[in-house]
Amino acid sequence: MVRRLIAFRRKSFDQGDHDDRSRQFQRADAPAGRHTGFRAELSYGGHLKLPELLACQQPLSDQHDEMLFIVIHQATEFWIKLVLHELRAAIRELRADDFSPAFKMLARISRIQSQLIQSWDVLSTLTPSDYMTFRHRVGHASGFQSHQYRVIEFALGNKNCALIASHAHDAPIRTSL
Repeated sequence: MVRRLIAFRRKSFDQGDHDDRSRQFQRADAPAGRHTGFRAELSYGGHLKLPELLACQQPLSDQHDEMLFIVIHQATEFWIKLVLHELRAAIRELRADDFSPAFKMLARISRIQSQLIQSWDVLSTLTPSDYMTFRHRVGHASGFQSHQYRVIEFALGNKNCALIASHAHDAPIRTSL
C-alpha cells in the first residue's frame, strides 16, 4: 500500500495534476462510507486538540524513560479529571434522589480506578535506578501535589486543611480547595 501511494504521488506530481489525482486516489482507496475530507470540517485530531495535547510532553532530561513517567502521570491526571466529572454528577443525582444515573456514574468511577491501577503495571517497568537518572531534574515536584487528587479527597470527606499547603503558591487552586 505504501509503495503504491509513493508511486502514485510521484506519477501525479510528474503529470502536474496532483490535486485531482490525489482526490481520485483518496476516493478509490478509502473504505466505503469513510469520510476523508476534513479541510472544512472538524476532524478527530481537531476535536481532541491532539497537536496541543501531544505537545505537552516536555522531558527535562535526555533520559529515555522520562517520557514514560510524564505520559503515565499526565494520563492519570486525565483519568482523575473524569473521576471528578462523574463524582460531581453522581452527587447531584443522589441529592435529587435519582439513583439509577448515579449508580451508573459510580460504576464508571470504579472502572476508571481499575484503569488507574493497571497503569501502575506499565510504570513498574521504570526501575528505581531508571527513575533516579532524571529525578534530580524535577526538583521537589511530586504526584502528592496533584490538586485534583486533593479535590477527590475533599469531595469524599477527607477535608484536611494541611493538605492545601503544597498549593499555597497557586491562588486559584488554593481557593478552589
